Amino acid sequence: MDAFIIETIIKVLVVVLVFSFLGGFATYIERKVLGYFQRRLGPSYVGPFGLLQFGADAIKLFTKEDMLPKGANKLIFALAPVVALVSAMTSMVAIPFLPEFEIAGYKVTPIISDINVGILFFISVGAVGIYAPLLAGLSSNSKYSLIGGSRACIQVLSFEVVSGLSILAPIMLVGSLSLIAMNDYQSGSILNWLVFKQPLAFVLFLIAGYAELNRTPFDLLEHEAEIVAGYCTEYSGLKWGMFFIAEYAHMFAFSFVVSLIFLGGFNPISFFGLFEIAGGLAIILKVCFFIFLFMWVRATLPHIRPDQLMNMCWKNLMPLALLNVLITGIVLL
Repeated sequence: MDAFIIETIIKVLVVVLVFSFLGGFATYIERKVLGYFQRRLGPSYVGPFGLLQFGADAIKLFTKEDMLPKGANKLIFALAPVVALVSAMTSMVAIPFLPEFEIAGYKVTPIISDINVGILFFISVGAVGIYAPLLAGLSSNSKYSLIGGSRACIQVLSFEVVSGLSILAPIMLVGSLSLIAMNDYQSGSILNWLVFKQPLAFVLFLIAGYAELNRTPFDLLEHEAEIVAGYCTEYSGLKWGMFFIAEYAHMFAFSFVVSLIFLGGFNPISFFGLFEIAGGLAIILKVCFFIFLFMWVRATLPHIRPDQLMNMCWKNLMPLALLNVLITGIVLL
């Protein structure tokens, strides 16, 4: 029991530290990718190839003055970014990041808690993050923050419906809510991947994820093209940084979940028996692809209006998700 507790604590610390670092480093990668697409350099001065830029940004955020708006609710204003970060990190508890491996003869299972409702846990805990923009908007004593928080609630809640419905069809095929069961179901050939059996569910889940993660073209929670920054308008320093570390950490978690559900997870990939990509490397490559796709879409597609977003959600995506569930049920029967 003591060994289990120690192992769990180590896993938690590793997940928090690794994904906090990746969340910061992803800002550097994104600026480099956007620079490439827009024919500019991106970060290039701080360290070789600008690699230390995200470290300089972290120092700036830690040392920047922490402003508190006049009339703001101090407790809730400080609590909102904590909710965002805790929600993003806690959602990773049920994600099996890599296949099992051994260290000095000790078998390590790279998952904090192997629960049999992993998908439900990820979606539910991730959805708790909606309280972050809501509390930030309500506590800031600013009409711009309030409007941004309200817009965030509408967007995230709407696309949570699409996200939940889209994932029902793959769950019906696998017969389990466990992410490990999802991974095991797709073992063997690449043709066993659920993306080939449920292409519509894959597309719907991906679109819903973009909207929930506040990524272009659905970044209406904190619209970078506007003069104000939505619910983050009154935030500065470390509190502002916590919102964005949470966003990027959740982006990595979402990439792992999509890979596990639709793209074979950490099963090894064999190419006609000629050579094989090990399972651990395979899922890392899949996650890197989705992270790059997030940035590629941001560099390519324009923003859409809030009314267009809501129309697409309720009039197009939700009926398609329901239709996909109906067709899957008929086929299984």
